[in-house]
Amino acid sequence: MRLYVLSDTHGVIDKALAIYEKLQGVDMIVHLGDMVNDAVKISKITGKETISIKGNNDFFNSKEDFQILSTEYGNLLLTHGHRQNVKYNLNNLLYKAEELNCKAAFFGHTHMPLYAESKGIYLLNPGSLTFPMDGSNGSYAVVNISKEHFSASVVFYN
Repeated sequence: MRLYVLSDTHGVIDKALAIYEKLQGVDMIVHLGDMVNDAVKISKITGKETISIKGNNDFFNSKEDFQILSTEYGNLLLTHGHRQNVKYNLNNLLYKAEELNCKAAFFGHTHMPLYAESKGIYLLNPGSLTFPMDGSNGSYAVVNISKEHFSASVVFYN
């Protein structure tokens, strides 16, 4: 399974669509919040199954603020991260992933990319293509999953 993971598009999806056109073999798009409506538009334009999570700027959207994606590798926690206070530390995110028996936790909110492992759990933040906070021109992630394997890459927009 190959996932295209993005977050924090905040109403601007042109880069996200341009990247999708260049990616090969994407099975699903995962949008981690701050603008659920962007995920709906991306799904309609690409025709690709898209999972979206409610972010802190999705005030009037009834979507959940986290979801479990069941894969052949194991469960993945999908969240925006604001409820787990990811801007301060990742402990609450790790606790949530452990509590829900997840092998990875995908989150956004900080607008800064991260790919790390802690306590046997992979942590992935694709950053933001629209308002990056790391001095880059934006970023997203590509995840490859099989029954035995999990790998992710943060990719910077150029």
